[in-house]
Amino acid sequence: MNTMGGKESQLLTLLEPTVAMLGYELWGLELLSPNRGPTLRVYIDRDQGVTVDDCASVSRHVSGVLDVEDPFVGEYTLEVSSPGIDRLLFKKAQFGAYDNQPIDIKLRFPFDGRRRFKGWFCGFDGEDVVVRADQHEYLLPLSSIDRARVQPTQEWIERSRPAVVSTLNESMKEGDVVLNDESER
Repeated sequence: MNTMGGKESQLLTLLEPTVAMLGYELWGLELLSPNRGPTLRVYIDRDQGVTVDDCASVSRHVSGVLDVEDPFVGEYTLEVSSPGIDRLLFKKAQFGAYDNQPIDIKLRFPFDGRRRFKGWFCGFDGEDVVVRADQHEYLLPLSSIDRARVQPTQEWIERSRPAVVSTLNESMKEGDVVLNDESER
């Protein structure tokens, strides 16, 4: 599955080596308003999570590559972010971690009279995504998906929490002030 258009695919090929060299996975990217003042959203990920400092570092490096390669006519806006907990899925391999999780899928063309399916991701049947919605299982062609976004459950969030807490603890610097219930009021 590749939900990205031609220009986005070119940008992915251009930027992926730089992001990987920095120790991150280029989760995906979106190009918004490609004809007028485009905004390029780059999503990065890694096992330890992504901090604001990580995004700033990747932004500096990616900006340098874009300045040299000059893929845009005129000005553009670059945004670097983690995929977030309600992340977009860009590739077939990314679906695997979200078995039996709520998912929102928008198709390029109507299937069974509709383009949007909100339900539960149940896996794959060949190149079709299996989604249970409205007490029915749908086989949605992977190649027809325009956008897929997971909606994690509270259980999934709780399982992910130790990694997030660990990342926050590692990013704390000596001298940082931590506010808690015992702080001055």
